[in-house]
Amino acid sequence: MFIGNYWKYGLAVGAGVVVGAIGAVLLSRNNVDLKGAAAALISRGMDLKDKAAEIVETAKENIDDLAAEARHAQASRKAGEARKVEGA
Repeated sequence: MFIGNYWKYGLAVGAGVVVGAIGAVLLSRNNVDLKGAAAALISRGMDLKDKAAEIVETAKENIDDLAAEARHAQASRKAGEARKVEGA
């Protein structure tokens, strides 16, 4: 079973090398249609990456805001508890 995993990963890497080699040969033949399609595909992938970065940045800002509100609430609660102790 352990050796089976090595074979599975080895075959996957080998298949990737073969697909990459075929792609390199097709691109080297100056097939403009294929290059244009590849450029368009990469462009769309870059758009998706940018959109994902925006979503992550917005989520990070929201989490930072929540953390700041929580720190403020904690400080207010501790100040109120300290006043109770002093008044008692």
